[in-house]
Amino acid sequence: MTRSNFSFAQNHALDWLDENRALISIWHQTIWSFHEPSWREYRSSQWYVDRLREEGFEVEQGSAGMPTAFCATWSNGDGPVIGGYAEYDAVPGQSQIAEPRRAPRPGTTKHAAGHTDPHSALGMGAFAGFLAAKKAMEAHGITGTLRFFGEPAEKMCGSKPVHAAHGYYDGLDAAISFHPHSFNALTNGCFWDTTSAPYWSRIYTFECDTPETWLDQSRGGAVAHAHATARAPGAIDAVCLMYTNSKMMKESLLPHTGTWTLNEFIPVAGQATADNLAPAYSQIQYSMRAPKLEMCETVFSVLDRNAEHIAAMTHCTWRADWITKTRAGLPNHTLAELTFRNFEKLGAPVWSEAAKQFAREGQRNHGIEPMDEPFIDNMMRLTPPQEGEDAFRQQLPAWQLNYAADDYVEYTWHAPTVRLYVARPTLKPDPAGKRYGEWLRHAMNGDPACIDPMWSKAADVISTTILDMMTDRAALQRAQQEFCERTGGGVGGSRWVPPQLPSDFQAPVDHRWPEWIVTPRGDEWSVL
Repeated sequence: MTRSNFSFAQNHALDWLDENRALISIWHQTIWSFHEPSWREYRSSQWYVDRLREEGFEVEQGSAGMPTAFCATWSNGDGPVIGGYAEYDAVPGQSQIAEPRRAPRPGTTKHAAGHTDPHSALGMGAFAGFLAAKKAMEAHGITGTLRFFGEPAEKMCGSKPVHAAHGYYDGLDAAISFHPHSFNALTNGCFWDTTSAPYWSRIYTFECDTPETWLDQSRGGAVAHAHATARAPGAIDAVCLMYTNSKMMKESLLPHTGTWTLNEFIPVAGQATADNLAPAYSQIQYSMRAPKLEMCETVFSVLDRNAEHIAAMTHCTWRADWITKTRAGLPNHTLAELTFRNFEKLGAPVWSEAAKQFAREGQRNHGIEPMDEPFIDNMMRLTPPQEGEDAFRQQLPAWQLNYAADDYVEYTWHAPTVRLYVARPTLKPDPAGKRYGEWLRHAMNGDPACIDPMWSKAADVISTTILDMMTDRAALQRAQQEFCERTGGGVGGSRWVPPQLPSDFQAPVDHRWPEWIVTPRGDEWSVL
């Protein structure tokens, strides 16, 4: 089908997508069915690697030392180098079947991982868009290079800071980042000025290696036995004190402005045994979102001091290992305008009656009266970038230009980058104020009628925008000039912010993250 407002090459890409949407939907279901958590996305990553190699990409598997990451490159001669990526990690504790009733996936419990944003569709939309652009470049003799990354552990902002620190984004001329909509005021559009904030995360480890040196037991005349001596406090006490004392310190960390957050997770506490031996090992992870790097530095300096004193109190040693450190996002108006123009030509996604019926059943199972039009109106309309920016400015302090967090920001400091949002199925609020369970949103993520319109529209926008980047050299040059102005001269410029991790940083893949394991009893979900 010829669309008069697109070039022949763009029409070729859109036609290829139209011809392959049913197949791509099956591909998405495959990734959705793997539902593998951060740093453990072995099958998902391998699936992408195999498909990319079949399509003629050269693929470096395990890029930057990350087993489930990859860097794929395809070239059609000299020209711009355009980057993009797939994510594919799922979230522990969110297992949900693709039905409008609450139930975990078959063979799992509710504690297993499930796709929430969903990254399964995020990755597929970007992947399909890059494949369609490649097909058009081949057919129409368009020169240039596509570089497509596999980015694991986004829920920890994991891989992109590592790729950036290891130099993988060097040499990109532009990049496109896609995400299912996160803000109802920006369902179908692009970031303008307000972009994602820094995200830092660190694991603190406490070890009680010499409990026998805790006290001079001879003074009490006690028998030298664990039942008759004063036991060292140990690592469980350390992690409990770290948790409670850092909670109490939150009031004194930073002013109550800037929408900063600090969350924690205890991956290990003791040796999984309750006995009279001093617990030898524990860990607690802290993750922070804040609009400025200086705010992150302040908070983690306090956490370090807490860990030092708590270790002394509990007869432990301590160490702190970075999980991630991202920068604040950098906008690019030129690419936002270019991308949104294509979105306007294509129109907003449309949901079928089958998707609406799925949503109504979900409402009924929540005890909410099913609605004729269950989805929010903004799903079916475009949001111009400046309109979305106005919505942010109404709720944020004037000084705050970064909000929420996503590690795509790492691309923005190495090449002009656009952040694209496409609407995902979102239900209208209940007039009586009853909230929906998260499980219903996750269920819609796995239902083709509900989720396919999102990744499908994203693929359309991405493919046409890549082809514009390849062929409209004047627009690409304007985007790069804007990048240079914002960074004070480009990469290494006077206002450029370098990667926050060292160039030899080793990704934190060896920690005890939740994962599927094979046992004599079969596959099991493990959180140890």
